[in-house]
Amino acid sequence: MQKIRNIAIIAHVDHGKTTLVDKILHSCAIFREGQETGELILDNNDLERERGITIVSKNVSVMYKDVKINIIDTPGHADFGGEVERVLKMADGVLLLCDAFEGAMPQTRFVTQKALALGLKPIVVVNKVDKENCRPEEVYEQIFELFFNLEATEDQLDFPVIYGSSKQGWMSTDWKTPTEDIFPLMDAILENIPPAPIAEGTLQMQITSLDYSSFVGRIAIGRVARGTIKENMPVSLVKRDGTIQKSRIKELYTFEGLGKVKTTSVSSGDICAVVGIEGFDIGDTIADFEKPEQLAVIKIDEPTMNMLFTINTSPFFGKEGKFVTSRHLRDRLYKEMEKNLALKVVETESPDSYLVYGRGILHLSVLIETMRREGYELQVGQPQVIIKEIDGVKCEPVETLIVDVPGEVAGKVIELVTQRKGDLLVMEPKGDLQHLEFDIPARGIIGLRNNVLTATGGEAIMAHRFKAYEPWKGTIPGRLNGVLVSMDTGKTTAFAIDKLQDRGRFHIDPGTDVYEGQVLGEHIRDNDLVINLTKGKQLTNMRASGSDTNVRIAPAIKFSLEESMEYIQADEYIEVTPQSIRMRKIFLNENERRINAKKFVNQ
Repeated sequence: MQKIRNIAIIAHVDHGKTTLVDKILHSCAIFREGQETGELILDNNDLERERGITIVSKNVSVMYKDVKINIIDTPGHADFGGEVERVLKMADGVLLLCDAFEGAMPQTRFVTQKALALGLKPIVVVNKVDKENCRPEEVYEQIFELFFNLEATEDQLDFPVIYGSSKQGWMSTDWKTPTEDIFPLMDAILENIPPAPIAEGTLQMQITSLDYSSFVGRIAIGRVARGTIKENMPVSLVKRDGTIQKSRIKELYTFEGLGKVKTTSVSSGDICAVVGIEGFDIGDTIADFEKPEQLAVIKIDEPTMNMLFTINTSPFFGKEGKFVTSRHLRDRLYKEMEKNLALKVVETESPDSYLVYGRGILHLSVLIETMRREGYELQVGQPQVIIKEIDGVKCEPVETLIVDVPGEVAGKVIELVTQRKGDLLVMEPKGDLQHLEFDIPARGIIGLRNNVLTATGGEAIMAHRFKAYEPWKGTIPGRLNGVLVSMDTGKTTAFAIDKLQDRGRFHIDPGTDVYEGQVLGEHIRDNDLVINLTKGKQLTNMRASGSDTNVRIAPAIKFSLEESMEYIQADEYIEVTPQSIRMRKIFLNENERRINAKKFVNQ
């Protein structure tokens, strides 16, 4: 019987999880000599590479001293917590990575709590000890305290700790004595992580993630909890609600290196991919054909935010995208729900619109960004938090917000957060930064990042995680300035933009196609202003001194998708197409906007 260890790598975003996996893959020689690999091997979709974050968890396996180690790389953002929660089910132990300067961050706490609750054995890796002003000993103390606060067991509190730098490719038990390789970490895994237990009996395997192949369709991935699964074996599929479907396994694969290898049988404790089962969802159990027994269903935290997704109704619809109808939109959203557990889609009264519930702005924006790259055109409304009534009291989601910021601008940050009903809980120095902790309603976080980064010259490090539902905190002021709205459809001219520069800051360049009702910029006052940017200069054949001055235009302020989502108000949409992101009013005509203005006052 092959010896197996299953470990998940968890950490706050940007503490070096995917880089560490790179080094493990290289040091266990799973690549041929001279094979091109690049960096961040597991972040294999374009969106992950561009943003430098992991969005979907992935598994690989390496052989070390005749032991097969299955490694699961998890995302670090709270918005992708649904991914982390379900893949931890496949592991027997976790590598908790922590930055030697930043220490335990909110996300570290979130994922550690999930891992400890499942009874997994932790190994702590204090990473990036090559950084200036790092403080490995303090970070170790901090993590011990975190484990204690999260009610870890005696065994979990007695965790081994490894220091190192995954970027430079070394790990050691003492941070002052660097080694040549990362084998001390591999040895610690073999010594401390329990081998995958062998459970005899009838088959049980929970589906924890999906893969898709255009040849064989959907592939179920999970860990065999009990018994042995074999090729061509008849099985029962126990759905989440307890209904049972009979099925047969066509092909079996185990993970080896970065790929999959076909096999005839897989015993309990190993992670495998199953081809041939129809109609499964994440959380279903593959069980014995005769006497099926269900495993406990995966519980996922509730979403805290929703957004309206609707078809594109702007004058420019269908110019850039391939999929523009409501049927395309509906099919795509329901397909996403199959593999994205923390997402929920609800139909509205209108056949063209859907309410999509998610964990946060990043969670929803990654879905929108993926859809526009696939050729979809859609419009999305302002993100709204989900309000619940608990014991007759109106409650809203409250988040813990942590901001690390240079001392001289800490006052500005505190002012911005308290304006949005945030309460300052902790303020302490951390190196040359001030460490601030707040409780703030989730509504207050929408649009906050932009303002904080502007006020601190881009130097603030912000992180937040969901805390609990608490009583409604009252109204929060929205955007302070109004917007500049286009009066006409056509191409913008430099002449018109130049003449209107004193009215506000523009989001578009000269020579851009715009339509009536499109948001073109930010007004200097708090009301909306309708302007005409398509007007050209009146040309005559007379020359006059002074009228032929050069046009000087301030550069346009371009918004990313997330910035646009945080910027828009209740009476606005973002139009998303494969090539453009435009902000617009829901009612394009000015008269219609006036008639319907009351609709949006209470929102």
